[in-house]
Amino acid sequence: MAERPRQSARAAIGLVTDDFRELPYPERESAPDGPLGWHGYDASRARAAHRTGEDESVVCGTAEVEGTRAVLIAFEFGFLGGSLGERTGDRLETAYTYAREHRLPVVPLIATGGSRMQEGMLALTQLQRVARQSVLTREAGLAQIAVLRDPTTGGGWATLGAGADVVLALPGAQVGFAGSRVRPADADPAAYTAQAQVAAGAADAVVRPGELRATLGRWLRLLTAPSGEPAPPPLPLGATDLPATGWDAVLRARAPHRPRAERYLDAYFGERVAIGGDRCGGTDDGMLCGFGTHEGRTVAYAAQTGTATRPAGYRTAARLIRLADRLGIPVLTLVDTPGAANDAEAERQGAGAAIAEVFAAVAAARTPVTTLVIGEGGSGGALALAAPGNTWATPDSYFSVIAPELAAAILKRPPTEVEATADQLLIRPQDLERLGVARVRTGEQLFPGTGDRRS
Repeated sequence: MAERPRQSARAAIGLVTDDFRELPYPERESAPDGPLGWHGYDASRARAAHRTGEDESVVCGTAEVEGTRAVLIAFEFGFLGGSLGERTGDRLETAYTYAREHRLPVVPLIATGGSRMQEGMLALTQLQRVARQSVLTREAGLAQIAVLRDPTTGGGWATLGAGADVVLALPGAQVGFAGSRVRPADADPAAYTAQAQVAAGAADAVVRPGELRATLGRWLRLLTAPSGEPAPPPLPLGATDLPATGWDAVLRARAPHRPRAERYLDAYFGERVAIGGDRCGGTDDGMLCGFGTHEGRTVAYAAQTGTATRPAGYRTAARLIRLADRLGIPVLTLVDTPGAANDAEAERQGAGAAIAEVFAAVAAARTPVTTLVIGEGGSGGALALAAPGNTWATPDSYFSVIAPELAAAILKRPPTEVEATADQLLIRPQDLERLGVARVRTGEQLFPGTGDRRS
């Protein structure tokens, strides 16, 4: 069966913009048949140039994508499999340097088989060069959004692709470190697809070609709008009166009809886009993370959905907070969990280390973090997401060092004393305010960026 024709670099650029301006490239003197003197290499390059109309495997330039200017890097797979050689490295370094000098985000449109064999180790070391450019761009506070085309394999996936802040993929794209000709004979081909990488938490979303321009434009707009003002806590969507007892607070927070994270996010954001996965092989539907617009500003969010949060959820939240911090975007966290998942599989997946990542990300954040407890605040698994000094609680929430049932069990009290134990723990929103742990969020308007109620 013949292989389907693969999209050219120029066609990929045309998917996302009508305004592309190619950058000038540095000249490089090359010995006959390249640095290794590989017989026939010059002839192979000449044939590739004649076939594709390009003289190297990448095309780099600037473009307006739905109103946001960016540097685009498009791979031409028809030119020696989109492979990376020394001249490819020259072009990539030029593109990243231009992005930093002009404060532009970078969008690699990747389609590559990896490093160019005809240039040997000199080709392979281009990956180190590319990785450094990506790191310098990240340290400069500029976003990198990769688009995975067919195929994205080898070092191109392991640097420009998987190393990007946000990873989008076209449907049906072959994605994996191992290319099709070097995998084990019994390897499941379904594991090397865009869909599989999203399911494994290595990519954020599969986007259809017809939707790519709008999706990429939305991401670029959101990730290039820094703000130093903290996100105001959302208005409570459930109860407005405070619970009478600690046990009342628990029952309210556990009520099935109580508003959950999705409702809060829908009410708070005009538009939002989600990141998915922890980049370590895991996802957790119990943690929603992404970026959205609130009253014209970009705000990042990490929201628990009421379930026991798994290690992948914590790692995804940490990834979100670190990214927002680098880009200067304020963060909103919504706390709602009975606690961290504590089953054996969660321990094998590194629950403690994952929670520690979130504590560290919040503690290190220079961007303002705002927290609203919207339901259960169960122990350290909830506290990891809470912003010190800027945590709020809705009237149908509680926050506790441990669940009242477990506290009673540890104290060797009978089940009949669980409700009294809940009172002793001082877990109601008004108790938390009195203790200085959180403030009660009412329906009153706040002064922007202050947390003070408007009188």
